[in-house]
Amino acid sequence: MALVWGWRVRCCYGLSASRARNRDLHLERRPCSAAWREEGNAGKGGPLPLNSAQINNQKKIVWWSPSRLFHSTVRLTCCSKASSEAKYPDPFRLGSRDLKNLYDDIKKELLTTTKDLKEMCDYYFDGKGKAFRPMLVVLMARACNIHYNNCREVHPAQRAVAAVTEMIHTASLVHDDVIDGADSRRGKQTVNEIWGEKKAVLVGDLILSTAAVAMARIGNNTVISLFSKVIEDLVCGEFLQLGSKENENERYSHYLEKTFKKTASLIANSCKAVSVLSCPDPAVHEIAYQYGKNVGIAFQLIDDVLDFTSCADQLGKPTAADLRLGLATGPVLFACQQFPELNTMIMRRFTLPGDVERAWQYVRQSDGVHQTTYLAQRYCSEAVKEIRKLQPSPERDALIHLTEIVLTRDK
Repeated sequence: MALVWGWRVRCCYGLSASRARNRDLHLERRPCSAAWREEGNAGKGGPLPLNSAQINNQKKIVWWSPSRLFHSTVRLTCCSKASSEAKYPDPFRLGSRDLKNLYDDIKKELLTTTKDLKEMCDYYFDGKGKAFRPMLVVLMARACNIHYNNCREVHPAQRAVAAVTEMIHTASLVHDDVIDGADSRRGKQTVNEIWGEKKAVLVGDLILSTAAVAMARIGNNTVISLFSKVIEDLVCGEFLQLGSKENENERYSHYLEKTFKKTASLIANSCKAVSVLSCPDPAVHEIAYQYGKNVGIAFQLIDDVLDFTSCADQLGKPTAADLRLGLATGPVLFACQQFPELNTMIMRRFTLPGDVERAWQYVRQSDGVHQTTYLAQRYCSEAVKEIRKLQPSPERDALIHLTEIVLTRDK
């Protein structure tokens, strides 16, 4: 995760006005457009941004709106939203059969005689969410099964991985809300707001321990090892979030490492787990892992963008929440390049009166949101490149479509 980003996109100054307008229109029809430097990027499983020294050495650099992001040497494009919806299957519909009664099964796993614990478990596992992670996991399972032996069925052990993934994710949310002192999540009150912090910590522990029991029942040591790494990453990611870096390049690396550990590691390792249960080919395991990693990072980058662009009703939680927690996410780090006064606020974690409001204004006036969105596009392009290595199937195509859903979601 030693990525250093914060690039600007170079403009071809010889481009005529009419050609520039045509290029804008072309890119606006392709919201997933992305481009990146190829140098040293082969086989690394993620986009390679420019470092700060390279940025400073570029003489003709301008900031562009998202519709005008392009590079003079390489350009990768995805299908437009309209055409991809016609071409690719809906991943949620395709995965729904394998996720039927998932939350009921999870609640059976969490069966307890303690009234409060049961109520808290039922409160989060109410089946009203989109089940993004379990859906992604079962689609990956089927895509790998088809690739290996042309079998479209999800094995019981692979479905168990989907349930474990959702339990670990939910446990991490419960503990995050306690650490952050959050009072709302998914449009309703948090567990800690209703039942108190002590009980919230305990129910998070219960969910996590139940997930561990379900892992053990799968009976595969590699899968157990992968999920153990996920839990380690979640803890380390939380510690990374508590700290900050004064050096700009270290700050970018710090942010991406935290993003991987807190969000992408679970998705990456869950995808790898179902591929391990599907076939013995390490190349397929790496494809699944890289797809999950890149989608997971892109998902969190868009989440950080939405903190500045969506209203509280859409998000189901207060906006500017990260700034109020003292966190400098992608949009803020990019905005620093236009408004260096943000650096001082980042180091004091926006603790002085007016810091949050001023930082918010700086981000809104900068291209921080646009640049973070562009970075997410690049990660999604990498995910698509990886998943295309599998044999064609509706599930593989649904995973391609999923990258566009990640980029265009509004909550």
